Amino acid sequence: MADAAAVDDKTPVAASAPAFPIKLLIIVSVVALAFGVGGAFMAVKFLGGTGKTAESSGEHKADAGGKAESKSEADGKPGQAASPGAMFDLDPFIVNLADTPEVRYLKLTLKLEVDTQAIAVELSARIPQIRDAILVLLSSKDVNAVRTTQGKFQLRDEITQRVNGLLKKPGVRTAYFTEFVVQ
Repeated sequence: MADAAAVDDKTPVAASAPAFPIKLLIIVSVVALAFGVGGAFMAVKFLGGTGKTAESSGEHKADAGGKAESKSEADGKPGQAASPGAMFDLDPFIVNLADTPEVRYLKLTLKLEVDTQAIAVELSARIPQIRDAILVLLSSKDVNAVRTTQGKFQLRDEITQRVNGLLKKPGVRTAYFTEFVVQ
């Protein structure tokens, strides 16, 4: 009987000890959740902004972007403006690559991004010269030079430089490959 009383005394003590850490764990979790939700609300309120403050900050960003664009156009540096330029389409190019043992072909379609519409008008007046410069450049490349990503980026830069060299004032920002097939 003494053993039964001792067991009864130990049981309530053992049961109450784990209940306290579980309650503490739940309380700490609820408090952490409250702080997390409160912190997220404050971050959205102050950093995200809604209503008039968001509209005014958006207007300030648009004004700053417009100033940067006009400044870069005034400087005449291609590729500095935030807004995309006009696109000038060229007919597809099909050339033999400079591989000597094998005959390889490259089919390439380009779009040129230009600063202004005036540059596009000048480009359309010089299409035979532009096509000739690009054909000579493409036919001088071998398959190993144009298959890699680095080779394509280099080819894009060389095309941009050659076309800008034909213009009175450089106005081509970059060239975009819309079709690139090597066979």
